[in-house]
Amino acid sequence: MEGLMAHTGARKIGRQDLLVLPTPESTQTHSVVPHSKIVEALVESLGFRRLEVMRDEYAVTDDGNRMFGVLQINEEAAGVQFAIGVRNSHDKSFSLGLTVGYRVFVCDNLAFHGDFSPVTRKHTKNFDYVEVVGGAVDKMQRHFQPMRRQIDAWRGFELPDIRAKAVIYEAFIEQRLDVPKHLARLVHQNYFEPTLDDFKPRTMWSLSNAFTSALGTLDPVPQMQYTARLAPFLASVQ
Repeated sequence: MEGLMAHTGARKIGRQDLLVLPTPESTQTHSVVPHSKIVEALVESLGFRRLEVMRDEYAVTDDGNRMFGVLQINEEAAGVQFAIGVRNSHDKSFSLGLTVGYRVFVCDNLAFHGDFSPVTRKHTKNFDYVEVVGGAVDKMQRHFQPMRRQIDAWRGFELPDIRAKAVIYEAFIEQRLDVPKHLARLVHQNYFEPTLDDFKPRTMWSLSNAFTSALGTLDPVPQMQYTARLAPFLASVQ
């Protein structure tokens, strides 16, 4: 699952549109790198490692100072596609950031989440963005196998019905997961009365999908915020 949210003033654009955005001058202490150069370095670094961008989308603020993007890549585990989130700013509002995972969310309200974030780097005077991005991609690639193991482990983690009910109870009644309580019934229905094949096996992965599907009924921003809390909760109840 991946998503780019633009709801607080940014507008979505294509990769080629990044090339024509204005870029302010660097200062003695702050190195300004065009958004297009960051994305170009990222795509090239992926290509060197035989990783292909299958789909990508970007958003920028009206002044062009902030850029947000999500790139889906040809790397997956059990049919789950991995994605990379990226953000860059010219106005020092946040550092260069990269994140990767099977649940990636990037938003112009500065929410930024993935399963593994290898870099958050300020644009200091001697900032070498090609080296930073290349190093980050190396770290991402090394993290693919742990993410695959996590997915495989959840797919193979069989849950007795009584344990699945207990997890839902702990999430909503004991409030161990900070999400709207009214979703409890929907999570229960998704898991115990599945209409989708992904929900049918009685596993932790199916329960994760039941939660994710219920959260998908929320507006985009709260959906993103609550989904970011899901994996740590499920990991804590295994």
